[in-house]
Amino acid sequence: MSAVLPPEPEGLGLEARRLRLNTLIALRWLAVAGQTAAVVIGVFGLGLGFPAVACFALIAASAALNLALRWFYPKSVLLSERDATIFLAYDILQLAGLLFLTGGVSNPFVILLLAPIVIAAGSLPLDRALGLSALALVCATALLRFNLPLPWIGGGELDLPPLYVAGLWLALVVSAAFLTLYAHRVAAETRQTASALTAAELVLARVQHLSQLDGLAAAAAHELGTPLATVALVVREMAAQKPHDEAFADDLSLLEESVDRCRAILGKLSAPADLSGQPMDVSSPVELAELAAAPHRLLGIAISVVGEGPEPPPKCPRNPGVLYGLGNLIENAVSFAEREVKISADWTRSTVTIVVSDDGAGFPPGVLSRIGEPYLSERDRARRSEKAGGGLGLGLFIARSLLERSRASLRFDNASPPATGALITVQWARSAYEEGRRGDK
Repeated sequence: MSAVLPPEPEGLGLEARRLRLNTLIALRWLAVAGQTAAVVIGVFGLGLGFPAVACFALIAASAALNLALRWFYPKSVLLSERDATIFLAYDILQLAGLLFLTGGVSNPFVILLLAPIVIAAGSLPLDRALGLSALALVCATALLRFNLPLPWIGGGELDLPPLYVAGLWLALVVSAAFLTLYAHRVAAETRQTASALTAAELVLARVQHLSQLDGLAAAAAHELGTPLATVALVVREMAAQKPHDEAFADDLSLLEESVDRCRAILGKLSAPADLSGQPMDVSSPVELAELAAAPHRLLGIAISVVGEGPEPPPKCPRNPGVLYGLGNLIENAVSFAEREVKISADWTRSTVTIVVSDDGAGFPPGVLSRIGEPYLSERDRARRSEKAGGGLGLGLFIARSLLERSRASLRFDNASPPATGALITVQWARSAYEEGRRGDK
């Protein structure tokens, strides 16, 4: 199997789309200041016959809403799509009320109806932005027929030609449609670019972590080699004394096997390039699961491997990186299982799936979405604190990285109640699983 970059994480950039309440409040304060200035200048500066009391009442309503939002919500809260839509709809209706009192579409400030539309197009899904655009156009259409006369200097009324007013309305319709689609498209492309950059940064960070771990592993293997050799020597000397206690002799034999296994692991750690994917024999999914589970069958937890699918089963080279990754997932399951670990290796004509499940307590819900990140605690903090040293989550991080190099996708779940335990699903496209074998033909 060839090594490829992990797939782009889903959902990147969605938080960037959400409108911050503080931003909306600041924009509304700007609108309140502008509306107040326009009414004061129009009534007291130019002597226009606006219904000033009603206008100031609508402006005061926006100011009161801002004060209430500032009182009940923190500045940094992000609005849901529904709440942002409601607040922007209020802004459209409030401005429509002011326009009704000051001449309707004939008022040059009717262009400000486009402001909430642009904000919606840049921060909300297209359907909600189009809904707000429709609301603004309904208000503009109603203002063609229903509005107080536009006052003019000297106490008269400004009577614009109907064709000119209709042209203003049509310009508003065209501008609203264009700005909605254009602003939404630009914002979507910007978010897409930001998401791609974020995904690339995540991939580079994970590659950097792996590179650093290669050096740490080699250093650890070098440092642990000497004390492990001492342990091996002491075990062999004790075994050479031929103890009479058969159980004690069995324990020494098991200890000697474990020391040999530790030496083999340290040998791999001192040469991490061995995990690069050099092919050996070919394996079906069941054989691959059996090979990965074999080193963990002496830990007191029953491990069962089952599998089924249409004949013939898919075959792939025994990639050491894949074996190590699967083995790490199985070791994690064994560590937290109560009695047994089940491994299901199934395949169809399009996919190959290996599921590792245990009957333990499962993953804490709060960390499910972050499992596989480096230096993240693995399962149960309380349980892990009882163990010397604890864990940093590096095992699952390395396993995930190695398996994703083989073009696998991983999913971490908990069993559905009343069952308990964790479920780790590793899935390949069948073509990706068999890719190495086809390359050998």
